[in-house]
Amino acid sequence: MSQPQPIYVTQPDLPPLADFLPYLEKIWDNRVLTNGGPFHKQFEAELATYLGVKHISLFTNATIALVTALQSLRITGEVITTPYSFVATAHSLLWNGIKPVFADIDPTTLNLDPARIEAAITPQTTAIMPIHCYGTPCDVEAIQRIADDYNLKVIYDAAHAFGVRREGESVLTHGDLSVLSFHATKVFNTFEGGAIISPDAKTKQRIDHLKNFGFVNETTVVATGINGKMSEFNAALGLLQLQHVGRAIERRRQIDALYRDLLAGLPGLRLVDKPVNATANQSYFPILVGPQFATSRDALYQRLKDQGIHARRYFYPLISDFPMYRGLPSADPAGLPVARAASAQVLCLPIYPALTDEDVFRIVDVIRTASRVAVPAAPAAATISGAELLAA
Repeated sequence: MSQPQPIYVTQPDLPPLADFLPYLEKIWDNRVLTNGGPFHKQFEAELATYLGVKHISLFTNATIALVTALQSLRITGEVITTPYSFVATAHSLLWNGIKPVFADIDPTTLNLDPARIEAAITPQTTAIMPIHCYGTPCDVEAIQRIADDYNLKVIYDAAHAFGVRREGESVLTHGDLSVLSFHATKVFNTFEGGAIISPDAKTKQRIDHLKNFGFVNETTVVATGINGKMSEFNAALGLLQLQHVGRAIERRRQIDALYRDLLAGLPGLRLVDKPVNATANQSYFPILVGPQFATSRDALYQRLKDQGIHARRYFYPLISDFPMYRGLPSADPAGLPVARAASAQVLCLPIYPALTDEDVFRIVDVIRTASRVAVPAAPAAATISGAELLAA
């Protein structure tokens, strides 16, 4: 009997190849490959309309966009951010010579806890960099109040938040800047790509200069910029992807609902709550495997892997555990109990438009079977108990 096909945590959603060929033919005909060509301009305009924002700058990837966003606001000193994210969030700070200050997260949303942000402010603090984790919007009002009270900038890492709306408005309109990712693993991809959402035309102009080496015209350079431009190939793909992303998100919603129905009520297994007053994009499907579950998180991860199901422990380890960060005072595990507990328990299950209902049944069957089989748990890695996190 043949082995079932492996299931990965995600799979890039791509349009029909035949539909992309006319775009390639136009690129071949006009020979414009980069530097703000016709597809770049068209994609920028149509993407802004789709997202409900006024000013957007396309980038080659989101990491370069984060680095440039910090430069555009002239951020220095210390920036308060989350340890519970992909490393690019904090790496962008180090690339700019900025000291990351890690603050703990909220146990329900897994976003930066505003109370912990305020407690971490020092005279050297100049900005806050939260992430809308798994596409769940941050407490944007509370964060903005803190920023206003202490005269701080706010840059949102919105890599997970493509198309997310909160109370009918794009979540990307909050803060001073928001940064999107169009990486292959994201809800909306251009193979590689990213963008910065600006509040006004002047800020967008500065960002556009910075992403093109600081050039204003052929002979004038006004800033120490970088080459962060999106190519015509990626922009053309983005234009085509906009025609399909609605279908992709709807399928993700169906998979999310199926998981929630089939996994409901398993002792010790918490399904991360859906955002309140928000239109989610189901970019991830995280579960938290607490001590009441019959196996440890890592044992369940391995059991799934043994069955050809490749879930991921997003985000484990914490950013603050990596060598370039662990020496920071704010990386002390004692100050990050909720983030540490979440990192020790989280498991993101496969979710992508091509995942079938039968695939979901196969994944859930492994989990439900594991819930009835006791396996010794790994030593606890958190200073807050999993039970406290699950009960939050």
